[in-house]
Amino acid sequence: MTANLLFDIPGHGKIGEKPPECYKIVCGSVIRLFIFEAVVLGVVQGLGEFLPISSSAHLVLVPWLMGWYYAGLTFDVALHAGTLVAVVCYFWQDWIVLIRQGLRRSSAVEGRLFWYLVVATIPGAFFGYLFEEQAETVFREPLLIGIMLMAMGVFLFLADGRAPKKKRLEHLSLADGLWIGISQALAIIPGVSRAGITMTAGRLLGLEREAAARFSFLLSTPIVFGAGVMQLGKISPADINTSFVTGVVISAVVGFAAIKFLLGYLTRHSFGIFVGYRLLLGAVVIVVALLRG
Repeated sequence: MTANLLFDIPGHGKIGEKPPECYKIVCGSVIRLFIFEAVVLGVVQGLGEFLPISSSAHLVLVPWLMGWYYAGLTFDVALHAGTLVAVVCYFWQDWIVLIRQGLRRSSAVEGRLFWYLVVATIPGAFFGYLFEEQAETVFREPLLIGIMLMAMGVFLFLADGRAPKKKRLEHLSLADGLWIGISQALAIIPGVSRAGITMTAGRLLGLEREAAARFSFLLSTPIVFGAGVMQLGKISPADINTSFVTGVVISAVVGFAAIKFLLGYLTRHSFGIFVGYRLLLGAVVIVVALLRG
């Protein structure tokens, strides 16, 4: 086998470029390494998309810290597809009720919630489209990610500890939904966390922890779907390989488990464990980034 083998697999660089040293030249070793990376990044995406720790940050930091090569746009699509499957499988019954009531009885609780979700989706979609290029380039600097991990950790801690705690999801207003949607736009910067910023905004608006998380998860459905559709047109059926399927399956299974875990966890606990994790990881990333120059 030649060194070009690595780059003959869709989504893994350009043919003729020298592969990083961490990759094996032997075909079997290359394939096994791709599968291993697919599993790791699938777990990272599944956890990070729904826990308030930032999936986009981890998808940058894990390869950066491990010395892995960028897996490519095709694999990004796979990971988003997996988390979309997770959230749809978990909330499909909720969405059927929300859509039915939204179209038939917009004054009902579920009907209002449906339209609040529609309104809340607009700011994130707009700013995501507007700053798509920056999100894929300048916003991915590890030092910036480390700073945002720590800053949002502190913000989440303050919001969770000091905000009122008695508002349930049925008490959400249109203005509340809009503010949560506006906050979601900040998640274009890796390290902020779409789940983290929307749950933080929900807590600041007085939502109970479980209610803030549930609204965040429901809000993720159109955003993840939209991101996947935008990227889907850039790949071809020939790009779908074993790594792609592995990424979809792993991120879907782990994402489903993460949703179920967090909704149960927040009925009994605060966001403290996630705050601590963000502060620790952010500090490590900043130190490593500064040492590497």
